[in-house]
Amino acid sequence: MRAEERHGPAGAASTGAEQRIAAVDALRGFALLGIVLVNIAYLASGYRMAGLAEPGFSAPLDWDVRWTVTVLFENKFYLLFSFLFGYSFTLQLDSAARRGAAFVPRFLRRLAGLFLLGVAHAVLLFPGDILVTYAAVGLVLLAARRITARAAMTAAVALTVLLALGFTLMAVLALLGTDPSGAVEGSAAEAARTDQALNGSAAMIIGEHLHELRRIIMFRVLFQGPAVLAACLAGLAVGRHRALADVSGHTSVLRRLQQVGFPAGLAGALVYAHSTWSDGGSAYHMAGQAVDLLTAPLLAAAYAATLLRLLPRLPRLTGALVPPGRMALTNYLGQSLICSLVFTGYGLGLVDRLSPLTVVSIAVAIFLVQAGYSRAWLDRHRYGPVEWLLRWFTVLRRP
Repeated sequence: MRAEERHGPAGAASTGAEQRIAAVDALRGFALLGIVLVNIAYLASGYRMAGLAEPGFSAPLDWDVRWTVTVLFENKFYLLFSFLFGYSFTLQLDSAARRGAAFVPRFLRRLAGLFLLGVAHAVLLFPGDILVTYAAVGLVLLAARRITARAAMTAAVALTVLLALGFTLMAVLALLGTDPSGAVEGSAAEAARTDQALNGSAAMIIGEHLHELRRIIMFRVLFQGPAVLAACLAGLAVGRHRALADVSGHTSVLRRLQQVGFPAGLAGALVYAHSTWSDGGSAYHMAGQAVDLLTAPLLAAAYAATLLRLLPRLPRLTGALVPPGRMALTNYLGQSLICSLVFTGYGLGLVDRLSPLTVVSIAVAIFLVQAGYSRAWLDRHRYGPVEWLLRWFTVLRRP
């Protein structure tokens, strides 16, 4: 999930033939925080996995937390992570070209490694895994590796618009009495059954994950997979220009992203949140999804632009975000492992027993612990534990 570069104290200082870009790692670390804030709700509640609010928590503060997470975080940070996946793809291409290495076989092994990790993650810990999606999207990037920056960005925009039109059509069908939302949403009875299974034995938990995967696969095909591909293509386009290697020359672009992204992105996020938490029906929910598909990338871009402008002024922020970003794969899987030990029968069995505010507080604590652990680990090792295993699988020799 990261490029074959090495970080230096100046952000792009090189060590040998490889170099890391601090801005890329810091953005990835920032994305990890947003991802755990969103994913933990689905790991902590069968009702959230079914697209419903937890019935045991309906106080005003509970709803404030749900709305805040939905507006500010949901569907934004996996797009940022996907953008970085596409950006890093261009760095890996360049790294292979500099070394005269065969890129395609190595990248295919990398994708195979991500796929295997993703399947294990989905079955054992979190059926909402995204690594399998990255493995599939990576094949598209590989096939399109010679695409120009302009063509990649055009394809990203076109794919996003088409996806939004698809959800608009689903909204129209719902108004006409043909409700397609059942393929990706669950009922209260289904959520209660999920809670019971997640509080059971390891076999029951795995069985429930396999059951949920049937609905989630449809969600991936209809919604998240194409959105991930669009974000990856945007990252590939930006990567062609190496824009993150030195952001000082792109201040006007970053400022423009903030000026457009925040108002448009927040407005769309409010519509999406209202369609999610109101009783407006399936048509309104699908329409909210369509709006979010068009505006969430703008808010994600505004977040990224803001962080990129802050990093040169706040070296401590860079130092805090870079280590977890360098160990993104380890930390992503670690988040699910920790949450599973807290909420399911693997450990404490607290599924649907904690308030939304407590759940969000746990997410922040997980990220802070991972940031400290990542810094300590990288003081002694070049790769994170799972990154080391994936590199071994990719290059077919021990790193």
